[in-house]
Amino acid sequence: MVLSIGKDIFFLFVSFLAGVSMAAQGTLNAAVSKAIGLSESTFVVHLTATMTMIIILVMGFGRGNWANYVSIPWYYYAGGIIGVAITYGVVVGIAKLGAAVATTSIIVGQVLTACLLDHFGIFGLDKQPMTWWKLIGIGFLALGAKLLLG
Repeated sequence: MVLSIGKDIFFLFVSFLAGVSMAAQGTLNAAVSKAIGLSESTFVVHLTATMTMIIILVMGFGRGNWANYVSIPWYYYAGGIIGVAITYGVVVGIAKLGAAVATTSIIVGQVLTACLLDHFGIFGLDKQPMTWWKLIGIGFLALGAKLLLG
């Protein structure tokens, strides 16, 4: 896929900011976990996210397609359950490995999984074949995680 200059740069920047936010969020969540416990912090994080989204929706943001709720395949809702597992894993990883190593490991897992989802066209994605270049890139990311361990 070739990126067109302009709007794709904007979306790359938005994605970059999401990565910055994820590293900060994981560090903050680890601090909450240290203060109140792992399960409790995971609950607080998701409760805060739910309250934030309620406010956003009440303010009128969103697409308003609630009728489509029942037509979505049931397994798409696993994202919420996976979100709890992600929060748990990020908090534990950052607490035990530090933010840089844990985040790098998370990124390796994300990129590998994303490449596999793309390759097989899972969840309705357009198929994008796994290439040797992608595998080499994932290998370099994994090597980077190892180097960060010292």
